Amino acid sequence: MKKRRSVIVIRLFLGLLAAGLFAMLFFWGIRWMGVVDLFGRRPVSPAFDNPLDTFDADSLPVFDGSPSVTLGDGVPAFTDEELAASPGQTLSPLDSLGRCGPAFAVITREMMPAEPRGEIGQIRPSGWHTVKYPELIEDRYLYNRCHLIAYALTGENANEKNLITGTRFLNVEGMLPYERQALRYLEDAPAGSRLLYRVTPVFIGRELVCRGVRMEAYSADDGGRGCCFDVFVFNVQPGIVIDYATGESRVE
Repeated sequence: MKKRRSVIVIRLFLGLLAAGLFAMLFFWGIRWMGVVDLFGRRPVSPAFDNPLDTFDADSLPVFDGSPSVTLGDGVPAFTDEELAASPGQTLSPLDSLGRCGPAFAVITREMMPAEPRGEIGQIRPSGWHTVKYPELIEDRYLYNRCHLIAYALTGENANEKNLITGTRFLNVEGMLPYERQALRYLEDAPAGSRLLYRVTPVFIGRELVCRGVRMEAYSADDGGRGCCFDVFVFNVQPGIVIDYATGESRVE
């Protein structure tokens, strides 16, 4: 009887040990894959080859007609390492669906291009469709090839890692005001002043068109006094219904 009890105790101990080990490996596996909470609420996986959904639809901000919404206190969560980084730019590789990932840059005035932007029509971002709604959209076309990091900031142009399928509303009403804010800072700040800038497209599951982008900027050398924002910009077009899984659309 005592021997049987000993065996049961040993089995229970080994079972608890295995469960604890599994939980620890799962936790650190999630950390290793780079899963982060985009809005500080629930886990999010990046847009790389990852079996997890890229984002939970229930956690997205609700579109109320405004092109963007401020996240938290509006101050980006850049790490100490990022805040100390030298000027440069990093673009994520496309995932297995051809989708862009986060684009990060430490920008100075010296990186801004002097020449006009070239053609980008040869790039077809994930979910791209050439479709017109002249009765609803001033520029007629629903979709633009939207730069994650604006050409005017670093001169990055026809690069598939930096271009997403975005609505005219996202591009002009949503992203452009923040890009102009970043440009104004770089033009007015002392030479060599660094602006941390990151744009993250937010996809749900295996959808080919992002639901929006998170835009973050922080002037590193003055504690964010010159430029600071953390916003989510909606990839929508008023009056148009978008199938984010395919990029197809129709009048509402």
